[in-house]
Amino acid sequence: MLTASAQTPIVIAHRGASGYLPEHSLPAVTAAHIMKADYIEQDVVLSRDDIPVVLHDIHLESTTDVSDKFPDRARSDGRFYAIDFTLAELKTLHLNERVNSEGEPVFSERFPAEAPALLVPTLEEEILLIKGLNHTRDHQAGWYIEFKAPQFHRQAGKDLARAVLEVLDRHGLNEVGAKVILQCFDPETLRQLHDQALTPLTRIQLIGDPSWDDANAADFAAMLTTEGLTDIATYAQGIGPWINQLFEAGTAVPNGLSERAHEQGLLIHPYTLRADSLPAGLADSFEALHEAVFITAKADGAFSDFPDLTKAYIERQFPSRNAAGTTTGFSTP
Repeated sequence: MLTASAQTPIVIAHRGASGYLPEHSLPAVTAAHIMKADYIEQDVVLSRDDIPVVLHDIHLESTTDVSDKFPDRARSDGRFYAIDFTLAELKTLHLNERVNSEGEPVFSERFPAEAPALLVPTLEEEILLIKGLNHTRDHQAGWYIEFKAPQFHRQAGKDLARAVLEVLDRHGLNEVGAKVILQCFDPETLRQLHDQALTPLTRIQLIGDPSWDDANAADFAAMLTTEGLTDIATYAQGIGPWINQLFEAGTAVPNGLSERAHEQGLLIHPYTLRADSLPAGLADSFEALHEAVFITAKADGAFSDFPDLTKAYIERQFPSRNAAGTTTGFSTP
């Protein structure tokens, strides 16, 4: 299990190497492994036939050609929901670089919209791919799995967390020593995992911006307080805050969140390092953003769209720790 310590910060490939290839595609996962990310992220939702698939959203139109393949399957809000499609149907879709509601690329300099025939992967496929790469390459990457919108799934009569754990069980990854981290914005899901002793794996409480307009959002503002962090420490081993939440607004001055979290023994894995989308007022270069997160805020790891650049920074800044063999910050109880 990971523990907050002075070990080398870990690099978490955010949706794979998503700065270079369409997010959550198997090529993006492979590239992240080649870049020696310590962990590779999987956002997981369920198909209509209860198969865990890897997608960042419960919707499909931002990252697939669903509106072309199934134009009549949108709900009344005009959106296409993964949960309304069987795995066989999802496998007919092609992934593309993320687009906005106008069909324009969110990140204009990233992979072109005319992507090859990339398919929506299942969680099991990503497990097998990373296991295979761990076997054939001199690098051991782990899985960093997010339960995506478990409240939404519960309302549809589905238990997302249990479905994910069943897949992990089949592959011997829901046990002490497995290099798997579980994350979620919903505290009740993480509490259930703890209270019912469903897994020994490290659990991370994601923290969103309190201004998010989401009826299912937790009380993120409360989580940022000392009392909130104390509560999180009763069911999780760390927090995943938005990078800006670590600093005074519009500056690179730490606001004390890191210190308070570490006092509770909590890991800090903020999101997301993007070379092509720097936080306003926080950093004017990717190097400066890395310094703010890892040196100033003392994060134990971070999500990065550009895992090769983040890995290179960490290897420059923590050479003695790398030499000591603590490059992943991973340990068993």
